Amino acid sequence: MEIKLIITDFDGTLVNTFQANYHAYREAFEQMGLSLSEDTYRECYGLRFDGFMDKVGIVDDEVRRSIRSIKGECYPDYFGLLHVNQPLLDMIRIFRQGGGLTAVASTARGKNLNNALGHIGAKDDFDLILAGEDVKEGKPSPEIYNNVMQRMRVTPAETLIFEDSPVGLQAAQAAGAHYIKINL
Repeated sequence: MEIKLIITDFDGTLVNTFQANYHAYREAFEQMGLSLSEDTYRECYGLRFDGFMDKVGIVDDEVRRSIRSIKGECYPDYFGLLHVNQPLLDMIRIFRQGGGLTAVASTARGKNLNNALGHIGAKDDFDLILAGEDVKEGKPSPEIYNNVMQRMRVTPAETLIFEDSPVGLQAAQAAGAHYIKINL
């Protein structure tokens, strides 16, 4: 069967966003009188926001909301630290020009994801963009991938997913699609 749909994760797959995210979160933590080391953030990288907050011990809902808001506001200030996986983006563009379907499926917040895609000039390269708030369960649940395939009317056998994180790879495998691990 031929591949009709390519789905890519964003953070760590299509774009190395680690430094941009870390600096934006560090700034948000500092504005709240907290600190965040790069090592601690690295341990949490890839988790959904609530999982990240749980892991660093922030349980106060107001503090969580403030961190999320501040991070969202200052994240674009660090877009100069984004590093695009240009070979993957070029392949996706060629696949789409040839009539294939393309999608981004990320646990990132929609506003941040769309801003970053716009910054790298890739927003129009995708037929569908799903973000963390578009699903109930984060990866390793296959929900986000299943939703993309359902909306695009494509079977798992016709789908190729690009992922980088262990939880993302588990989600791709659970969705029953073909997948390739990316190492940026």
